[in-house]
Amino acid sequence: MRWIFGVCALLWSQQAVAKDFDYYVLALSWTPSFCAIEGDAKGRDQCDDRHDYGWTLHGLWPQYHQGWPDYCQTLERAPSRRMTNEMTDIMGASGLAWHQWNKHGTCSGLSAGAYFDLSRQAYDNVVRPQVFRKLTDTVKLPASVVEDAFLKANPNLDQDMLTVTCKSNHIQEVRICLSKTLEPVPCGRDVIKDCTLSNALFPPVR
Repeated sequence: MRWIFGVCALLWSQQAVAKDFDYYVLALSWTPSFCAIEGDAKGRDQCDDRHDYGWTLHGLWPQYHQGWPDYCQTLERAPSRRMTNEMTDIMGASGLAWHQWNKHGTCSGLSAGAYFDLSRQAYDNVVRPQVFRKLTDTVKLPASVVEDAFLKANPNLDQDMLTVTCKSNHIQEVRICLSKTLEPVPCGRDVIKDCTLSNALFPPVR
């Protein structure tokens, strides 16, 4: 009995630590780049031509001012299949929703349902520039063009509140820093990893 009490106390302690983060990072992935880099080769459903995903939700990540927690112990129940399936409209895949809960949501101090609701709210709060959906061919552009478009579409954001990342010479993600109440906040130094490419590939929505 004493051993069981000790395990429960440890879990509660780790859960309390998991809640003690500083802000969130909202990661938005440009799906055509994901598909070009790896999704097509792996046969990912979100890359099928019947879909037209643009900026999708990669995740909402608890963050410290330096570093971040992940895979936290929690007493909250894992999300049901219905919960993860309901996230595919903005995440592209139920498996990604499960992974994001397991790695990041467990550190939020929220239930799975509340974490997904907050993730959707954060996603909906950001205006995703429609100009990128009008492309018909792959273009090359400076990553700063993507950042400027988000700043123009979201006047409540400043340059130190978001970053654009690249992978394999493609525009990969836009990451926006938010408070626990989803207000934009400055990002920590380990989050600001601006892509410096002047000719990053940016494929169109299919």
